[in-house]
Amino acid sequence: MVSFGEKPKYWDLAKKVLSENDEKIAQIIEEYQDLELISRGDLFFTLIRSIVGQQISVKAAATVWTRLSEKVGDITPENILSKEFEELRSCGLSQRKVEYVRGIASSWDEFKHYEWDQMNDEDIINKLIQLRGVGKWTAEMILIFTLLRPDIFPIGDIGMIRGIEKIYNSGEKMTTEEIYKLSDKWKPWRTVACCYMWRTVDPEQVEY
Repeated sequence: MVSFGEKPKYWDLAKKVLSENDEKIAQIIEEYQDLELISRGDLFFTLIRSIVGQQISVKAAATVWTRLSEKVGDITPENILSKEFEELRSCGLSQRKVEYVRGIASSWDEFKHYEWDQMNDEDIINKLIQLRGVGKWTAEMILIFTLLRPDIFPIGDIGMIRGIEKIYNSGEKMTTEEIYKLSDKWKPWRTVACCYMWRTVDPEQVEY
């Protein structure tokens, strides 16, 4: 399993190749030289943080996350289940998200023993979406922020899409097909490109 604080070994190579293949992303990489990706090394932690971040802004998610962390302490299944439903609601979570968070905590014993590092991206997604509240986007956040997989392209992520439209289409809407076609030149380092697209639209670095 990827350990806490681990950084992608491919990061510098990916930045070099992306910069050579794409003039616009080269400028962004130059502008945000401090951007890095660091794994929490804790799949459960990132799952819960991803649930918190579903369909809300990075800033709003950070506020809710701070409250949740203060309420439960270390983000573990035991600590989450030790809190009453309304205590978790009071952190700013919707009723549905509290159900998801508690459900994942209750089910985690069945999932924590998998050899995630030995599984391919698709198998990991298929396994994780068995958990209620975990869709493809949430599983992709695990692949990026915990397992540091190099070529993840979360097409359902609004922040990433806005970044692409801002940089490559003057902020005008693009079709899914156009976005996928654009991403072809980023392969096999689309995770890195995605991190830079997020950075162009949000002053806070995206973290899960």
